[in-house]
This record gives sequence, C-alpha cells and structure tokens, in this order.
Amino acid sequence: MSNTLHGADQNSGKKGELVELEAHIKDKCWAQQQKHANIFKEAFTGSRNSSERFKERTLTEMASNKAELKPLNYLTEKAKTVFGPTPTIESAVPALGATGVTEHESNPILTKKVIGKEDVNIAELIQRLGSSDWVKQGQVFYGKSAPTCPFCQQKVIDGFEASLSSYFDETFEQDTKAIADMQNNYARDADALRARLKAVADAESKFMDMAAFVAEQSAIESRLATNTLLISNKRKEPSLPIQLESLAEMLAAAVKLIAEANTAVAAHNKIAQNITKERSDLTGQVWKYVLEVELKADLAAYVTKRAGLVAAITKLSGQIQEAGASKLTAGKDIKTLEKSATSIEPTVDGINALLKSFGFRSFALAKADDGPFYKLVRSNGSDAKESLSEGERSFVTFLYFYHLLKGSENESGMTADRVVVFDDPVSSLDSDVLFIVSSLIKSLFDHVRENKGNIKQIFILTHNVYFHKEVTYTSNHREDTKAGERTYWTVRKGDAGATVQQHLPNPIKTSYDLLWAELRREEKSPLTVQNTMRRILENYFKILGRNDFDKICDQFEGQQKAMCRSLFAWVNDGSHFSHDDAFYTFDQASIDVYVEIFKQVFVKANQEAHYDMMMAGPQ
Repeated sequence: MSNTLHGADQNSGKKGELVELEAHIKDKCWAQQQKHANIFKEAFTGSRNSSERFKERTLTEMASNKAELKPLNYLTEKAKTVFGPTPTIESAVPALGATGVTEHESNPILTKKVIGKEDVNIAELIQRLGSSDWVKQGQVFYGKSAPTCPFCQQKVIDGFEASLSSYFDETFEQDTKAIADMQNNYARDADALRARLKAVADAESKFMDMAAFVAEQSAIESRLATNTLLISNKRKEPSLPIQLESLAEMLAAAVKLIAEANTAVAAHNKIAQNITKERSDLTGQVWKYVLEVELKADLAAYVTKRAGLVAAITKLSGQIQEAGASKLTAGKDIKTLEKSATSIEPTVDGINALLKSFGFRSFALAKADDGPFYKLVRSNGSDAKESLSEGERSFVTFLYFYHLLKGSENESGMTADRVVVFDDPVSSLDSDVLFIVSSLIKSLFDHVRENKGNIKQIFILTHNVYFHKEVTYTSNHREDTKAGERTYWTVRKGDAGATVQQHLPNPIKTSYDLLWAELRREEKSPLTVQNTMRRILENYFKILGRNDFDKICDQFEGQQKAMCRSLFAWVNDGSHFSHDDAFYTFDQASIDVYVEIFKQVFVKANQEAHYDMMMAGPQ
C-alpha cells in the first residue's frame, strides 16, 4: 500500500502523480499570466510574481467567478482607461453654516439716540448742549465729590443730584444695557465666524479657489473689526447713532466659493467610486475570459484527473492509518513493559544530590509507592506537593529538566543531538536560587565548547537583567577571544510586531542604563516608552533623590506646569493600564511632547547634566 501511495522511491506513486498534475496545471496557468501581463497587470495583482499563487487564484476564480464573458478586444480597450491611476476620495470643504453676526446689523438700538428724561429741569440745557454722554460720565465722578462739582469745584444747588438721577431714568439704563449686550453678542458671533473661516482656509482643498477665498476672508475679518469698533464707540457715547457695515455680500461670496468647491469634490468622488466598481467588474471579466476561453479544456481535464487521484490517495491513506494504529498499539504495549523494567532510582539520586550540594534540606525527591513515578517529600517524610512555594516548584522543575539534559528522555535509553532553550528560567526565584540556576547553566557551556555530550547549541531567553549578568559572566572574557562562540540579541515589541537585533558586545550593563538606552532610540515604542520614563523618574527622583513629584511640578509655570502634572499621571497610567483603542489613541506626536517635558523635569530640578550624560550614551 505504501508503494502504491508513495512509490518505491517515496517520490512517485499516486501522490507523485498528483504532484505532477499540480505542476502541469500551474505551468498552463502561468503561461496565460505571461501572455497578458502587460495589458491586464492590474487584474492579476496579488499573483503576478508567483506561479503557485497564480494557479491558486485561477482555481478560486473557477469556483466563484460570476462575471459576464466579454471578447478579448473589448477587454483590451477598456483596460487602457480603467486600469490607470486611481483617484482617491477627497474630503468636503467645511461649510460656514448659519452665522448670527449679520442679524446684529439691523438692531434698532444702533440708530437710537439714547439720552435722559426730557421733563427734568436740567434736561433742556443738556439737550441744547448735546452733552448727554459727557454728563453721564460726570455723574460717576459727582458721586464721589458731592455736594461739590468734580469739575468746577463749586457747591451745586440743592436737588441737583436728584435731577441727574431722574434724567438718567430706567429707560436710559435699559437702553445702555441693550448696547452692552449687543457688543458682547457681536464679539461672540464674530469669533465664531473667524474660526469657521480659518477652518476652511486650513483645509487647503485643491478644489477651492484659495486666492479668492483668502481675499474674501481678509475682507470679512477687516469689516468685523470695523463694526466692532463702531459698537464700542456706541457704548461709550449712547446718544451717537451708528450704522454697521453689511457683511451679507462678502459672506455670500465666501459661501459660493465653498459650494463650488464642494460640487467639484462630489463630482471627483463620484468618478473615483465609479472607477473602483469599473475596475472590479473588469477584473472579473478578464478572469472569466481566461477561464472560459484559454484554460477551459486544461481545467476540465485537471478537475477530472485530480478527483480520481484524491479518491485513491484517501483510500490508501485510510488503509495505511489503520495499519499504523495497530502498530502504535503494539508499540504502547512494548513501552508499558519497558516502563515496568526501567528504574527511576538514578534520576531520584541525581536530583537529590544536586539539592543536597546546594544546601536544600526542606524537600527531596523519592520514588512513588504506586509505580515508576516520583514524589516530593519533606525532611520528616510528609508529602511536600501541596506546600511547595512557587519558587520551589520552579527550582525543582528546572533541576528535573537539567537532569534530563545529561541523560535519556525515554525508557529505551535512546539519546540524540539536541538544541537546548532556557526560556526565562529564573521566574519567581529568589537571588540565591537565581545564582545556582545561572551556575548550573554555565556548567553546560564547556560541554558545548568542547563538543562533549549531546548538546550542540544553547539559547537563553530572559527578562531578568541580574540573571543575564550572572549567566554571561566569565573571568577570562572567552566570548571576546573566540569569534562566534557567543552572540547577544535583543527582542523588542512594536506596532509592527517583534524585531530582533544583534549586538557585538554584551549590551546589558545595568538596568538603569538599559532604561536610558530605550529613550535614546530614534523610534520609541508606544508600548514601552511610558513605563520606561516612569521607572527612570521613580528611580532617580523618588528612590535615589527622595524628591516629591508635586514639588518638581511646582517649579513650572502656566501650561508647562499642567503638562508636567500630566506627564506624571501619564507615565503612571502607561505603566499600569492597557488603553482601550475606542477612546485613546497614542501616536508619535504624543511621545515627542512628553519626552520634551521629561527633559524639562531634569532641567527644573537642576539635573540637566545627568540628563545630558545619560542621553549621550556610553562613550
């Protein structure tokens, strides 16, 4: 059965026939790609550079293509226009929207002469002299100098103050308040209009006549300034009638420019959307022609022959699987017999010897009572399985793995060359055990150097800087004298995934140096930069300098002070939480802003020399 399926040489048989069939149809399909590559290049996008991918695309299209069959000359002519540069969808120009600034131009208070009450005994003199505004301003001074006139310093007649109050009656006060309210409202609406004009200018749409719009914008802003001044004069002299300069014509011109631009944007986007659909339709039609005209006979023969080969392979594979299952059952029986005959005493003795040599007396390995298994016991003989700490569990697991490296992993005693990977072996271990683990790992290095035993290569992965220094330490600097014996690599996570970088010398000096090295990188990772800055600030200012973050921020002023407080809140947030992309976006601009504030913290704390030294890096 195996020879029928694979052939005597393991490269022929039914599977070999299937491989040849797939290669044959792949060549047929690729010939069509090369034939039409120049004209229909866009239709073949994604599969132009691989004959295998082109074959897979052909089979996919054969199963799903519902396009209309068109003649080759039609497809060729249409490709000249449809398969060209693709226009992109453009954003509409922001509209000015409704503005209330023009409504103020017809406010009747502007043309009204706001003066005092006419039936007061001093009203005739004030109106004849036209000094109502001057008298109103003088009333404020008289309130402080009464009963003496603030201007001539003579005592005024009895009842003069009452006449002034009567002259500037409640109606006068209401009118002056209306002028003040209008001034505030006009300023508000004018600011809103300026902001909308700026938004349109900042959009810099290529469909907008920017020169004309900027001219209208300048004219509108100039007229707003003029009207603002007129209203200010009206408030100072209520009796002065004024007429605001109209903005209606200018606004209409600006609105027209925006409308014309947006009409052009809409027309452009409609074309872009139609081209996208046209391109999709033409792509389907090209593939339909290839399937129904040029490859129809070849694909039909391929489908028929492949179905027969697959059926035969499936049947033969099932028969071979059944035979393999019988063989596996027999193998399990043999392994059961081997287990019953295999002693685990050497493993127990070897691990206990390691524990004893390193001074561990709190637990040991023993042979289980119910078969060839191990168990952990305390010094008094009690079961230690439930009372082991996480560090003890990790350590005994490491010792078991270490013991297996020197011996067999199966009952038959078979050994083979191996590559050993230690993935962060010191997690949850105290410093004493960390030193022991690093010493045991280093003891394997000499065996690899001298080509003794089955270990041919060792990889050590770790996040622990202290463990890294211990396991890489050597008194004779062997790694510097024999090229290629050791290599150092760092793995960094970023937005695009993990990257691996090789270092010629050992890159790890101290954990504090490593943090600054992260900040010196031109491309800072949004995933780690917050935690990096937090750890530097905490180590240098709080742990070493015993400085209070609030006191540091107090040395800033204005917005920089707020940004300093934001920095400390930001780095702490970045080190403890995972942001939800639905409401938080962290980009390069945010990193640049806070890195600058990070530097200013050192400047304000008179630690700029330390910042400059650490950012300069090793010399």
